[in-house]
Amino acid sequence: MRPDTLGVIGLGAMGGSLAWQAAGAGIARVIGYSPVPAEGAAALRAGAITELAADPRKVARRADLLVLAAPPGATLRLLAELADEIRGRGVLCTDVTSVKLPVVSRAQALGLAAHFAGSHPLTGTEQSGFAAARSTLYRDALVYVTPVSGGDRAAQEVADFWAGVCGSAPVMLDAGDHDRMLAWTSHLAQIVASGLAAALARSGPKAVSYGPGARDTTRLAGSSPEMWRDILLLNREPVLAALDGLEDQLGELRRALAGGDARALTAWLKAGREWRRRVET
Repeated sequence: MRPDTLGVIGLGAMGGSLAWQAAGAGIARVIGYSPVPAEGAAALRAGAITELAADPRKVARRADLLVLAAPPGATLRLLAELADEIRGRGVLCTDVTSVKLPVVSRAQALGLAAHFAGSHPLTGTEQSGFAAARSTLYRDALVYVTPVSGGDRAAQEVADFWAGVCGSAPVMLDAGDHDRMLAWTSHLAQIVASGLAAALARSGPKAVSYGPGARDTTRLAGSSPEMWRDILLLNREPVLAALDGLEDQLGELRRALAGGDARALTAWLKAGREWRRRVET
């Protein structure tokens, strides 16, 4: 699917990059909206969008493909607010949040199966705002596309957009399977980073220089608290299951250290190293 008019609601790092890349790929009309006026102005100056709309409805009324590039809670609200426009005009719609089942379920409940499929490009960083946007962010990126029940055609059109316009690699995935997988591979990583940063702030040594271990491990702690609040609450049960797994591992570590068990401690460290080496190959 190659739209004549692309509409992007949210012009931060994700939405701004998508608009910019689509404009660079020859989409003649890219209409954007941002609740942050400075971001909209910056996107217009950079040529990431050709028009700046005053509100989300004006984007939905003009677009052939509508992308909701907002935090998860705002995405759910936007789907409800724009459902009549999407259905009435037959607009194809997707989003870019990293939690999919609540979004896909909301689209299903709103009768948008023929018009909506979820998307999750694996390109996020701890940075936010249009200043973090890149005109090639999605090139060669893996993008999960999560269909609504009965919405296979819409999902295929969304996948075609990612591949044909953005040069991405779309993969179809059930929304529930996506959320269970991301709870372990993304959401738990955010929790670890934020937890370590909070522990260092509260109980760590003061007036010290932090080396690459602390800096690298806490990088994700710089992410938007509001966005991650939404993600963790909306994906609560899979995240709690992932937390149980992490707590089991920390319990093994605590028991090995408390007992001075060098063999158990070595085995615990080796298991982590072996997994990491498999990932790198």
